[in-house]
Amino acid sequence: MGLRRFIQASYFQCARTTGILKRVQYKPPSLVHWKHSGSCLYKAVIFDMGGVLLPSPYKLAGEWEVWNHIPPGTIKQAFISGGENRPWLRFMRGELTYAEFLQEFGRQCSEIANSAVPVDSFLSVLTSSQMSKQIPIMTEAVECIRAEGLKTAVLSNNFYLHNGVSFLPLDRKQFDVVIESCLEGICKPDPRIYKLCLERLGVLPKESIFLDDIGENLKAAAQLGIKTVKVEDPEAALKELETFLGFPLRGFVPHTRLMRPTMEIPKDSLQQYLVKVLGGQKTDPVILRQFSHGQSNPTYYVKFGDRHLVLRKKPPGKLLPSAHAVEREYRVLKALAEAGVPVPNVLALCEDSSIIGTPFYLMEYCTGHIYKDPSLPGLEPGQRRAIYIAMNEVLCKIHSVDLKAAGLEDYGKPGNYIQRQVQTWTKQYRASETHAIPAMERLIEWLPLHLPGNRKTTVVHGDFRLDNLIFHPEGPEVCAVLDWELSTLGDPISDVAYNCMAHYLPSDCALLKGLRDCDVTQLGIPTAEEYFQMYCEHMGIPPVENWNFYMAFSFFRIAAILQGVYKRSLTGQASSATAESSGKQAEHMANLAWNFATKEGFRLFKEFPDAKPLSRLYSTWARCGAFPRRNYITTAPSSPAHASKAHLILSPDGLPGRAQDLYHKLKRFMDVNVYPAEQVLRNHQASQARWTPHPLIEELKDQAKSEGLWNLFLPLESDPEVKYGAGLTNQEYAHLCELMGTSLHAPEIFNCSAPDTGNMEVLVRYGTAEQKERWLQPLLDGKIRSCFAMTEPQVTSRVAFGKPLAEQGTILADIAKSRAEIEQARLLVLKAALLMDTAGNKAAALEIAMIKMVAPLMALRVIDRAIQAFGAAGLNNDFPLAQFFAWARALRLADGPDEVHRTTVAKLELRR
Repeated sequence: MGLRRFIQASYFQCARTTGILKRVQYKPPSLVHWKHSGSCLYKAVIFDMGGVLLPSPYKLAGEWEVWNHIPPGTIKQAFISGGENRPWLRFMRGELTYAEFLQEFGRQCSEIANSAVPVDSFLSVLTSSQMSKQIPIMTEAVECIRAEGLKTAVLSNNFYLHNGVSFLPLDRKQFDVVIESCLEGICKPDPRIYKLCLERLGVLPKESIFLDDIGENLKAAAQLGIKTVKVEDPEAALKELETFLGFPLRGFVPHTRLMRPTMEIPKDSLQQYLVKVLGGQKTDPVILRQFSHGQSNPTYYVKFGDRHLVLRKKPPGKLLPSAHAVEREYRVLKALAEAGVPVPNVLALCEDSSIIGTPFYLMEYCTGHIYKDPSLPGLEPGQRRAIYIAMNEVLCKIHSVDLKAAGLEDYGKPGNYIQRQVQTWTKQYRASETHAIPAMERLIEWLPLHLPGNRKTTVVHGDFRLDNLIFHPEGPEVCAVLDWELSTLGDPISDVAYNCMAHYLPSDCALLKGLRDCDVTQLGIPTAEEYFQMYCEHMGIPPVENWNFYMAFSFFRIAAILQGVYKRSLTGQASSATAESSGKQAEHMANLAWNFATKEGFRLFKEFPDAKPLSRLYSTWARCGAFPRRNYITTAPSSPAHASKAHLILSPDGLPGRAQDLYHKLKRFMDVNVYPAEQVLRNHQASQARWTPHPLIEELKDQAKSEGLWNLFLPLESDPEVKYGAGLTNQEYAHLCELMGTSLHAPEIFNCSAPDTGNMEVLVRYGTAEQKERWLQPLLDGKIRSCFAMTEPQVTSRVAFGKPLAEQGTILADIAKSRAEIEQARLLVLKAALLMDTAGNKAAALEIAMIKMVAPLMALRVIDRAIQAFGAAGLNNDFPLAQFFAWARALRLADGPDEVHRTTVAKLELRR
C-alpha cells in the first residue's frame, strides 16, 4: 500500500528536456516477448563515453580532417603515439591544462602532418553541443537496464575544459557511478581505473559487462574477468548485450520493467478479455510491462493493438482486511470524472479472479507532465508557484464534490474519520509487525488521546502528492489525479497535511524527495504554512490550530503502510523492487511522526494555565519525545488537581493549594510526632523484639490516618475517583515523599513505604475484586505488610584529625558535594514525577530508570560521607546513619539491581 506506487509513470511517455518531463510520440517495443527469468548473472553494465554513448572521436577526427584539409589519420596517430607521456594521455589524466595541451598536442600533430594543424578548432568541434549528444538507442538501453534493477556506470577517458570543468556531456542521473580519468589521475587501459569502477559499483568483475570501442581497453577489462562487448556498430553491440542480459533494450516505457516472476499476468486470457470488452482482433498482440515503482496494487502498461492502457490489480496471496480495494478505486474514479474532477478515464472493472488471478480494472494511458521532484528543477520560480497553486486548487475541487450528487454518500462512514483511521492503521501495523518500532508504540498510545474534533466530511484522496498528478503539457493545469486506493469519506485537512509531507523530508530521501533542505522561498514554492493558508482561503475556512497532529498522523500512516510493504517483501508479495528497504523507512517515518506529536504536545503544554509559571518550561530540557499524553482539551483549566502538571515545581511553595496544605500538615506531624520518637524506634529495632511492631508506630499510624495523612502515595492516574488515596499527582507527592524521606520510620507511619506502595498500586490497577478484598484493603488499612527477602554484605573505618571537623577542608568539600548531589537527584525525581503525570509512565521510562539508578547511589555517597565524619558514632545505634546506609544499600536491589536500570537507560538512549 505504499508510499505510493508512482503510478504517474504508468500514464505517460516522457523524455527529459532541460530537466523537465515532456510528452513524446510513443514508439512500440519489439514484438519479441521476453520473459523475465527472475535472476541475472550480471549486476552492472559499464559504458565508455566517446564511441559508445557519444559519437567516436576517431570518426569525428576523420571528418574534421577532411573539412580542414589535414592529412587523414593525423589526429588518430597523435592520440595513440608517444607512449604513456604523450599529450593526449597526460591531458586525460588531468596533468595538462587546456592551454598546455593545445600547445603540446598542436606541436605533435603539426610534426605528424608536416604542416600547421589548428587543434584548437578540433577541440572546439569535439566539445560542441552538437557533437556531444548521446546516441538515442544507447540512452534507451541505459534506461532499460536500470529499469530491470541493474546498476550502470560510465567509465570515461575525459579531460578538463578551459574553464576548469571536466568534459562529460551526459546526464549523470542515468548512472549509479561516474568515473572520469582527469579526476582520478588514471585512465584506460590502466587496470586500476576498472578496479575503482567495480569498487564503487559494489560488484565483482564477473558480475559486470563493459562496452568500449577500443580493443586495448576491452582487453584490459577482460583480463580482470569483466565480460566485454566491442562497439563498432551500436545496433549490433546492443543485440549482443541483450543476449547476455536476457531482456530487451528497446521499446522503453518510462518506469516500467519486465514482469517479475511473482507478478506475471496470463496474456492469453487477458487478450480474450480485452477483445470482449474493448473490441479489436484476436490476432492483436498484447504487450505487457510492469511499472517498477508500485508498492501496493501492481500496475501494468498494456499495449493492445493500437491502444495504450493501464491495468491495475490486487496483489496475489492473502491480503490484509480492506486493503487493495481496486473496486473502490474504479468506483470513485468513475464518479469523480462525472463530477468534473480531473481523473484518468476508466474503461472496465473485472471482478472475476479467473481472468488474471485477481480483480482488476482498466483505464486509459494518459500523457502529460509528472513532477517527481517537489523542488521542480528546471522551472522558474513563477512556474513553480503556479504548479503548487494548481495542485492546491484541484485538492479544493476534490473536497468540494457534492457527495449526494456524485452518488458517493456511502463511500465511507461519516464522522470520526481520524479516529477510525488511527484504529485502522494501528490494526494494519499490528498485522504486519515484524519487529518493535518504539516510535510507533508511542504514537499508537498518543494519537487516540489527541484526536481533533469532527470537521466537514468530504471525499479524501488519502495519498495526495505532487507526483500523483499529471499536468497539461502546455501549462500549470492538472489533467489527472492518480492513485485513489486510499480514498474514502473523511476529514479533508488530513489530505492537506499529507500533501505537505515533502516539506519535512530531505531532498535525498530514498523514498520520496523532499524540500526540508531547500530554500523554498527562493525557489518560489510556498512554505507548508503558506500552502495550508492558501487552501483555507480557497475553501473559505479558518486555519486549524492542531496542524502538527495532522502531520503526526500522516507520517504515522505512512510508517504503517511501509511496514506492510516490508512484511510483503519477506513473502515475495510486494510489487516494488525496493520493498525490502521499507523496513528502515518505516522506522524513519515513525520518528518523524513522533517529532510532530512532540510539537503538538508542546503547543498544548504552553496553552495550559498555571498560577506560578516558571521562566522556563520543563519541556525545554526534557528528553526528545517527552510531552503530555493526556488530551488537555478535556481538562478543566481551573482544576487544582492538575495545575502542577503544567510546569516543573521546584519548591513546595509552588504546589496547588490542597497539596500545599497537605505538605505543611505533614511537616507539622513530622516535627511534633515523628522526629521525637525516632530514638525510641531505633532502640526497638536493635532489641530482640524488633520483629514485633512497636506500639508507638501503631499509635502514630492511627493518628496520621485521623489527620488525613494516609496512603498519600497512590497517584491520581491510578485512582482517578480518589477511592483509595489522597488524589495527588506524582509531582505533588514527590514533595511530600521528600519530606517523609527525612525519617526511616515516617513512610510506614503514613502507609507510604515500599514495597507496600508498589504492591497496592498494582492491585488497584489490575487486581480482581477478590484480590482487592483479600489483599488490597488490608494493605490500605495498614493491617498487613508486604515483604521481601535478601542478603547483604557488610555494608568501614574513620581517621581522627587535630581540629574540629567543621573546620576541615575535606569535610567542607564533602558537605558541598553532598548538597549538589542531593539537589541533582531531587530535580531528576521531580522531573520523572512530572513526566509520569503529563506523558505517562511509558514515556517517562527513561527518567524512571535513571532515578532508580541515581537516587540510591546518591544516598549511599552522602550517608557514607556523614559516617566518615561521625567516625565510630556513625556505625552504632547512637545515630541513624548505619540504618540509613543499610536501607540505601538495600534500595539498590529492592527495586531492581542497578545493572538492570543501567541497561534500560542505555537501550532507551540508543533507541533514540
